[in-house]
Parts: sequence; structure tokens; C-alpha cells
Amino acid sequence: MSPSATPPTTPARLRELLARVPETGPVILPGAYDGLSARLVEAAGFDGVYMTGFGSTATLLGKPDVGLLSGSEMADNARRLASAVGIPLVADADTGYGNAVNVARTVAEYERAGVAGIQLEDQVSPKKCGHMAGKAIVPAAEMVGKLHAAVDARRDPDLVLIARTDAIAVDGVDAAIERARAYLAAGADALFVEAPTTEADVERIAGELAGEAPLVFNWVEGGRTPPIDVGTIGKLGFAMVLFPIGALLAATAGMRNYLAELSARGTVTKTELPTFEEFTDLVGLPEIREQERRYAAGDQAG
Repeated sequence: MSPSATPPTTPARLRELLARVPETGPVILPGAYDGLSARLVEAAGFDGVYMTGFGSTATLLGKPDVGLLSGSEMADNARRLASAVGIPLVADADTGYGNAVNVARTVAEYERAGVAGIQLEDQVSPKKCGHMAGKAIVPAAEMVGKLHAAVDARRDPDLVLIARTDAIAVDGVDAAIERARAYLAAGADALFVEAPTTEADVERIAGELAGEAPLVFNWVEGGRTPPIDVGTIGKLGFAMVLFPIGALLAATAGMRNYLAELSARGTVTKTELPTFEEFTDLVGLPEIREQERRYAAGDQAG
């Protein structure tokens, strides 16, 4: 394959998707937390996938999203997700796991893991899920320094840096919008104003910022932001819509139903399950069989 025919890197592909938003509508990024869930997102036909910190913590540790995973653990998880799919992966990097110097290392590790976009937020460490109470934020100048470090650390200029502010919960919407603009000036490629609590606040954020940078909307089932249909979100000017925990909640419900039936009846006949063959196809057994055939002794010429 000639260099000109080489498929775009996933960061470049993510930027292409964002550039097409005015014609196609916002990029929908369902949340995934491991290789299997990432493959399911891709198999469902989505253009990208989001590595959720909430889901990563819940599935790796069985704990809540309160800053318990380290940067190395999160980068390792991002590597597993990125290697499982061929669509762009946007990955939660929490606070960057320290000061600006730590952020530089985080960006380098995530980039080596194969992500297309990195989300950094302005909470203090240890952070909390954006839809939990009791959040605290660092001074805006500290976050600006972190973003400068992130810009300097990335090697692929297409890598999308998403700056998230949690200032609404602490200082209100005006402060959040002011911070978002400061983060854009510091080099962020997209802006994420977390957890507005009313549709009016969502509309205001979009009205103030949509013309300045791609905006991220966080669609959290049961969260603090009211549920708004994706069509309306797109018309307001948001470029990316995250559904970070829905797949995790669905998987939890499915496992709970299966285990309850198994416990009560000693067998499972009512809970709908994929067949063994369907599942092995999903996780790539046909491709492995083809590799085994291709590399079998005597199958190679010369």
C-alpha cells in the first residue's frame, strides 16, 4: 500500500468526524470499559467509542469513580480498548494524575496506547464522578498550565485534547463558561462543560461556546443533566455526545438477571443469551482461525 493510500490514523479520523458534524450531526460515543464492550460498540455501527473512567473503575476494582485508578492503570486499559477496535477511541484521563509534568506523561502514555482523543478535567485530585456531589476544582491557572503541558507532550498533532470543567457545581455557569474559554486559549481542541442541571443552562452553554470550539455533551442516565434527545443536542451545536455508563448499566442488569435465574432455578432458560458461536464470532474467532490456516506449516510459499 502506498503512503497516500494509508488509512488515516484514528486521531485524524476523529477530526474528520468532527469536521463533518454540521452535515451528519454529533458524533455519538457510547461508553466502553474493556475490550469486549468496545468491540460491541464497534459491531453496533458507531463511528467512535469512549473509555469511561466510571466504568473502568467499576469493572476493574468493583469500586465507585472517586479517583482510585492510577494513570498507568487507566493507560493500560486504554491500550486494551484501542487494540480491540478499528474506530477512534476517546479516553477519560481524569485530572491527568498529578501536576502539569504528570499530565505530560499521561498524554504520552495515552498516545502510545493508541487513543484518538484525551479528556482532561479541572477537579482536584482525587476527583469524583462529574455527577456526584462534593466536587472541588483547581484554580483555572493551574488547569491552563496542564493544558499547555498536554499540547507540548502530544506527538501527533491530530490527537484531540478535550478540556472539561466541573466549575458549574462549584462556582456556577458563568464561571464554567469563562474557564472553558481560557482552556480553549490554552490549546484545547474541544470543550466539555460538565453537569449543567437545566435545559436552559445547556442552551446557554451551547449559545456561548458552540461557535468557538467543538462541544461535548455528557448523557448520563440518572445524572444531574436532564435527558435531552440527540436531535435537539445536535441542533444546539454540540459536536460529541457521550453515553458513558449506559452499556455498563445494561451489562449489570443482564448479569443480575442471569445470576438471579440461575440461583432461583438452577438453570437458565428465560434470560436471553447469545449462542456460543455468536459470541466466539464476536470476539474474533474466525479471524484467529484464518491466521492459523495462513501460518500453518507448509502453507507459506518459499
